[in-house]
Amino acid sequence: MARNLDDLRRLVQTLTKRGIRIEFVKECLSFTGEDSPMANLLLSVMGAFAEFERALIGERQREGIALAKQRGVYRGRKKTLVNDQVVELRRRAGAGEPKATLAREFGISRETLYQYLKVAPVA
Repeated sequence: MARNLDDLRRLVQTLTKRGIRIEFVKECLSFTGEDSPMANLLLSVMGAFAEFERALIGERQREGIALAKQRGVYRGRKKTLVNDQVVELRRRAGAGEPKATLAREFGISRETLYQYLKVAPVA
């Protein structure tokens, strides 16, 4: 649930202030708002290791993607629309049709629609 160690501490503190008891079953830790210094230390250590592991996973993933790109294997996500649809989308958007309507009709988000409109014309 927490994004990082600071967020974990804030989350535990916020919940315990509301009278919610938090238990980490595997680690045999519980937090009630009247926590011991040892429990706080263990929470910090658990959170720090989780944050460290998450950073390592992201680093390994970026390295793997870079290697795959060098080998020509990684091409990213497949395009949602084919070239004819992109041409039609740009033509209709240029004619002034509402972007939200076009996005719904083509089955894409408005953000994706704006990405298609921003890219150089399809050849």
